[in-house]
Amino acid sequence: MSESELIYLLALQRIPNIGDVTAKKLVHHFGSAKAIFETKKSKIMAVEGIGERTAALLDFSSYEREVMQELEFINTADIKVKYFQDNDYPQRLKHCIDAPILLFEKGTIDLQQKKIISIVGTRKATTHGTAFCEQLIEDLAPLNPVIVSGFAYGIDICAHKAALANNLQTIGCMAHGLNQIYPKAHKKYEKEVLKNGGFISDFWSDKTFDRKNFLKRNRIIAGLSEATIVIESAEKGGSLVTADIANSYNREVFALPGRPTDILSKGCNELIKHQKAQMITSATDLIFYLGWELEPQQPKQTQLFVELSPEEEKVLSQLKDLGKTELDVLALACQMPTFEITTYLLNLELNGLVRPLPGKMFEAI
Repeated sequence: MSESELIYLLALQRIPNIGDVTAKKLVHHFGSAKAIFETKKSKIMAVEGIGERTAALLDFSSYEREVMQELEFINTADIKVKYFQDNDYPQRLKHCIDAPILLFEKGTIDLQQKKIISIVGTRKATTHGTAFCEQLIEDLAPLNPVIVSGFAYGIDICAHKAALANNLQTIGCMAHGLNQIYPKAHKKYEKEVLKNGGFISDFWSDKTFDRKNFLKRNRIIAGLSEATIVIESAEKGGSLVTADIANSYNREVFALPGRPTDILSKGCNELIKHQKAQMITSATDLIFYLGWELEPQQPKQTQLFVELSPEEEKVLSQLKDLGKTELDVLALACQMPTFEITTYLLNLELNGLVRPLPGKMFEAI
């Protein structure tokens, strides 16, 4: 994408009555953003869904000053601009009908990584929710996933911090321009995130924090990733909106269950109840449903030095005796609850001693 085309794309993005879906329709029809502004209004009106009022707004001179100011910010602030027709535009997001025509990035973002997950949740996270979030990311660390979230209070910032603690790339999707950080209390994490990930937005630098921007931001969170995980949510909340968007994109959604009486578990429980999300109780669930595999381990000699807990030794011994075994059968044989045995199975898998199989089955290697 040339700078000339970027200028016209910025102008197209600025027009009030033209959203991303319509903008992409016009680009496909006329071949480029520049061609749109140079085309007679009568021809523009011939495009399905484009009326006289919208066509009249396609006057580049009306937006030129704003566009050039934003272009200066992009160049001076080292902002990377991704165009939806370019190869470096995030591939999963490209498949979403309402994905941004332009995406602004700051940092060291690498979205060629196949394993990308979004983690969202309440801003008033409990110790249970944050502990699960931290443990989940720690357990997933050997698979080197990219962790996406909204950089907000609660579960969002917990996910970002846990990703950084485990040396994983993390991406904050912002509901404002990339010339600022909201909330300001999270400014202290900015440098570390920029070193190992970064920030993404489709808002210009003149757009400050506004709750109305969350819906637009949430579609990016859902669209970037293979799966969205909801950790704690009340009956209503932005996390549930993100889950709905992810479902509309045919992406996997997971939710952490809780007691029916827990206010911050009601949203997650409803997602599971209405089959809008898979229940997740450990990293094993995610690995199984997404069909993820660990990177090849070192030769077996490294397994000679693996230290296992008594419980892990018991699980491994039973698997060797039983062969390919369903999770529930293994739990019964080991006389352990299912939620507990999944943790031991994950550790054994990470050490290359056990492999998951379709149908919630496992076998010793």
